[in-house]
Amino acid sequence: MLDAQRDFIDQLVRTVTEHGVDVVLVAGDVYDRALPGVDVVRLLDDALVRLTSAGAQVVLTSGNHDSAIRLGFASRLLERGGVHLRTRIESLDQPLLLPLDDADGNTAEAVLAIYGIPWLEPRLVAEQLGVDTASHFEVTRAATAMIREDIERRSASAAVHSVVLAHTFASGGISSDSERDLSIGGVGAVPLDLFDGFSYTALGHLHGRQALSPQVRYSGSPLAYSFSEATHRKGGWLVDVDAEGVSSVQEVQWDAPRALAVLRGPLEELLELPEHQWAETAYCQVTLTDAQRPARAMERLRSRFPDTLVLSFDPVGGTPAAASSYSSRLAEAPDDLSVCCGFLEHVRGRVPDDAEKAALAAALENVRLLEGSR
Repeated sequence: MLDAQRDFIDQLVRTVTEHGVDVVLVAGDVYDRALPGVDVVRLLDDALVRLTSAGAQVVLTSGNHDSAIRLGFASRLLERGGVHLRTRIESLDQPLLLPLDDADGNTAEAVLAIYGIPWLEPRLVAEQLGVDTASHFEVTRAATAMIREDIERRSASAAVHSVVLAHTFASGGISSDSERDLSIGGVGAVPLDLFDGFSYTALGHLHGRQALSPQVRYSGSPLAYSFSEATHRKGGWLVDVDAEGVSSVQEVQWDAPRALAVLRGPLEELLELPEHQWAETAYCQVTLTDAQRPARAMERLRSRFPDTLVLSFDPVGGTPAAASSYSSRLAEAPDDLSVCCGFLEHVRGRVPDDAEKAALAAALENVRLLEGSR
C-alpha cells in the first residue's frame, strides 16, 4: 500500500500548508509492526522532512504495533529539527511548550503544553509507574496523574492549556477488524474520565475517526486496512487553540486512491447489474449467494471486478442437505469415481458436470495404469 500511503502524505502536507498548521500530532502506530520494512522507514523520513519544511512541528507517540525503543531512537537529536518523539515513561511529563496568542493575535501569558502517552503494556510498565495492579486502567491513570502534576506546577507562572496524545482503547470507541486487540474480553478499555481536565485528548489505536466527547477524539487511520472500514470517511481533526483554550475542531477529509466495495448477491446479477459499475475500479469483497457454487467464480468476477480480493459463499435457498452424514455417503459409494464426485458435491454444494466427471475419470484411469506398471 506504499503508493496509497504516499498519496496520503501528499494530502497531509497540503493540509499543513493550506491551513498554516503549527503542530502535527500522530498518536501511535506509526508503523504496522515492530520491524518495519526499509521502504516504509524511508517514507516516514520523507514525510517528516516535508512536514517540518512546511513549517510544522511533529509530535509522535508509539503504538502497540511499534517498537517504542526503535521508534524513539535519536529522539533528542530529532527534537532539534522539530520532531518530538514520546515513546518512554520518562518523557510522560515532558511536554512540547508553545506560546499562545489572544484573539487579536498578540502573544498572551498562556502556553500550550502537548504531552504524549505511548502505548503502555501494563505488565511491562506497572512497576515503573508505581502501580500494584498491571491493568490498562491503572497504568493509564498513573500516566495521566503525572501529566496533571506537571500542568499544576506550570500553572503557577502562566495559564496552561493541555493537549494529550494517548494510544489506547477508550470506552465508547467503535473498533474495526484490522486493529490488533489490546486485551481479551474488553478489559483493556479505559474510562473517558481519565482524560477529564485536559483541553483536548487526541487518541490513537481505533481506525475509525470518531468523537467520544467534544474534547476526546480518535482521528482514525488515514487509509482503510480492512473491508470493515469500507464506510469510513478517512481524515483528521484540525484543532484551533488560543489563549482562551480550544476554540474550534474541524474535520479534514483525505481521499483514498481506491474505494472499497462490499458486494453480495448471485453471480449473474453482480456481473450484469449497472448499479455495480462504480465497483469496477474498487478493491472488492464479494459474497456469492447462489444456491449452488458457480464454476470459475473468481475468474468470472474478475472479468468485471479485476481487483476482487476476497471471495466467500453464503448459499441462499439451496437444495437441502441429505439426512445421512458425509461419512455414511462415502461408505455407500460404489466406486472411486463416486467417491471423488461425492467429495466435490460436499465441498461445493453442486454435483460435478459432465466435463468434470470426465476429467476425474481420466485421472483415476491414469492412476490405475501407473499402479499397474509398477
